[in-house]
Amino acid sequence: MEHKNIVATIYIKDGMAVKSPTELDDKSDVLELASVYDDSGIDKIICYDLSTDDEEHEKNILAIREINRNIQVKTAGGGNIKRLEDVKKLLYAGCVEVILNGSKPETIDLIKEASARFGAEKMLVSLATVDFLFKTKDFLADNVHELLIMDTSLLEGLENITNIPYIVQVDEYDFDYILGILKSEQIRGISGQFLNNTAFDAMRMKSELSDQGIKMDNFEAKLEWSDLKPNSDGLIPTVVQDFQTGEVLMVAYMNEESLNATIRTGKMTYFSRSRQSLWVKGETSGHFQYVKSLTADCDFDTILAKVSQVGVACHTGAPSCFFNEIVKKEYIERNPLKVFEDVYAVIEDRKKNPKEGSYTNYLFDKGIDKILKKVGEEATEIVIAAKNPESEETKYEISDFLYHMMVLMVEKGVTWEDVTSELAQR
Repeated sequence: MEHKNIVATIYIKDGMAVKSPTELDDKSDVLELASVYDDSGIDKIICYDLSTDDEEHEKNILAIREINRNIQVKTAGGGNIKRLEDVKKLLYAGCVEVILNGSKPETIDLIKEASARFGAEKMLVSLATVDFLFKTKDFLADNVHELLIMDTSLLEGLENITNIPYIVQVDEYDFDYILGILKSEQIRGISGQFLNNTAFDAMRMKSELSDQGIKMDNFEAKLEWSDLKPNSDGLIPTVVQDFQTGEVLMVAYMNEESLNATIRTGKMTYFSRSRQSLWVKGETSGHFQYVKSLTADCDFDTILAKVSQVGVACHTGAPSCFFNEIVKKEYIERNPLKVFEDVYAVIEDRKKNPKEGSYTNYLFDKGIDKILKKVGEEATEIVIAAKNPESEETKYEISDFLYHMMVLMVEKGVTWEDVTSELAQR
């Protein structure tokens, strides 16, 4: 059985997140909001484009693209879809599914066209009435992946009309009601305004649903506390690492209770030796650590936690607790991403702080046409070098090309994170 989905919705107006289609003044950054959902246990995000003209439509598509470049959670795109090109834009922006509005007459033809072009597994239809189901009963099941039911009053008898799975929009949080409807095999999940509230603890709800036998996508421990080897105080040291950069952020301690709380809530929870009590990292500062993985070492007496860190890890305000240098031996950095980031940082610094005689500043001074000319020349040099049997010249020319490409990246404001995020979603 597939796990049930907890679905949040981001309404996008003029490139910003708004509270709802009728509350447009309460604006926030779409990427910040998506990142909170990404960390807090949400399984899918619906991105609704509320644009009223083509210019705003393009801005909102770019906002959705940025969301998909920077988060792990899958997204579905909807809103202002009038033609096949709009479906394509949302899919190319990284959405895994597109939601078509079942209340629009043109949707019937668009479903057939979009499904034939992109596949039924990418098509969803939102419904506020059952009329659409009767009109499309002969072909809908072969052309859509899921339904989004916007009114819970439709649930009664809906399974007698269609066997297409659906997500239900639930207006208010009522655990017993949610538990009841999720027992239906045809219901794949829930959405609703209460899930859009970033203060709502989705992980806790998922754990409580799991306790009641509902299959949810939350943490399931492969090791028990009894498998581990705590120290004489009943504690296990925990090394905390940023899941993206690999930077070591801090070291703390866990006991059995804090480990279970961490697994249950998805937030790093430790045991304070000084206070002799549990503490949730970020509970007072807001600098939460959301769990990505927990791994025991070979002796089962230390835990490595990879986390998404909100804000900074150290109480001093430093990003990491490890900044007091004792000794250091100079070495050549060979980690590919670190090398790229270091060279990029030097090029970026040259642009901000020009240095006399710098070739990099010469390129920036000459402008984009000169930079593009050099990128083209270096690409050609790679082709020529690659025709030779030896690889040394090819490595040299690729290095030249990558340098000039990074100059172009800095000029255009494109970072390595932008590039790797784009590659990751292909």
